[in-house]
Amino acid sequence: MVSSPVRWLLPLTLLTSLQAQAELQTPEISLTIDAYHKSDNTALGGRLEGWGLSHTELGVRQQFGNVATGKFTAVAEANEEETDFSIEEAYLQSLSLPAGLTLRGGRFLSDLGYLNGQHPHADSFSERPLLYRAFLGGHYYDDGLGLSMVMPTDLYWRISAEAFDGGELGEFEGNPTVGTWALSTSLGGDLSESQSWQAGVSYLRNRMLESGAEAHGHHHDHHDHGADGHHGHSHGAEYAGEHLYMADLVWKWAPRGNNRNQQLTLSAEYARVTDLNEYAGSDDYHEGWYGSAVYRFAPRWSAGVRHGRVDLKLGHGDHFHDGALKETTAMLAWNPTHTQTLRLQYTHQDVVEDWHDTFAGADNAVTLQYIISFGAHDAHAF
Repeated sequence: MVSSPVRWLLPLTLLTSLQAQAELQTPEISLTIDAYHKSDNTALGGRLEGWGLSHTELGVRQQFGNVATGKFTAVAEANEEETDFSIEEAYLQSLSLPAGLTLRGGRFLSDLGYLNGQHPHADSFSERPLLYRAFLGGHYYDDGLGLSMVMPTDLYWRISAEAFDGGELGEFEGNPTVGTWALSTSLGGDLSESQSWQAGVSYLRNRMLESGAEAHGHHHDHHDHGADGHHGHSHGAEYAGEHLYMADLVWKWAPRGNNRNQQLTLSAEYARVTDLNEYAGSDDYHEGWYGSAVYRFAPRWSAGVRHGRVDLKLGHGDHFHDGALKETTAMLAWNPTHTQTLRLQYTHQDVVEDWHDTFAGADNAVTLQYIISFGAHDAHAF
């Protein structure tokens, strides 16, 4: 397999031939700064205690006539302990395939679930829900190919298939050419002039765990528990299995469809991870869920609450121990302009079941977050 630094550069080598085939347009450059202060560390990753930058993005988008568009996104994260740089996106995407088809190649965010395909700065809370931090490292991107299709139906219906190298999901013993592949579909529509909805299901196959292979650092034979010790910039799954199933549901209300002054958004997701290792039976699986409500009560103000839980099977040799963590989050956000967000968030964690201090890092935290964006940005997803 081609080394990782080369893989994400491969799509960029196609730009020369595309320039010869299509009129080159002016590139769009964007910058998003995400600065914060967090009072305490919390379990299962997220932002570190203290001052820092989280998911600060520099992006370049280039369109090549009506043939394709290219996107490159570099991410910087820094806190009082470390600084990290990564390439999150480097892909080419088709613009003119027939029958509603879109082909994407390079490094990109997977379509899994409701939140994974959007950048974290577009979220309503300063950290992703527990299930994303536990099973997808916050958000899952990788090197591969993706094909999606918007179906010719009255309802919005999109299906997608993706094949990835798998290297960004975590460190595993297996190393197949196609490390992971994913299938996703979502449906949506309007219930009335003021109400809309979207529902989706997703599946991720982790082929790097076949034949009993384990994720490095995610078994618990030596009591080295990722839920307490991994913060900051790790994008790998803390708890993995061969199969990940996800379901999501979103409902939005805005008076007469005008969400500028007022909007209520209710969302929920569920995830289950199975076939954890060679000893796992049908009752040995991880699962997680969350539900959230966000209300924009004025053009520049919104408030929200989210509650979620993960139930984990912590491997210890040929058997498992139970672990469970709950998290409740409340936030208040002010948007002085369209490109700025000042958010105050409170997070409360409860350990339901523990084993050998897996959730020793569970705590309460207050986070003050400031986001500012410059330049052109993608439209936010539903």
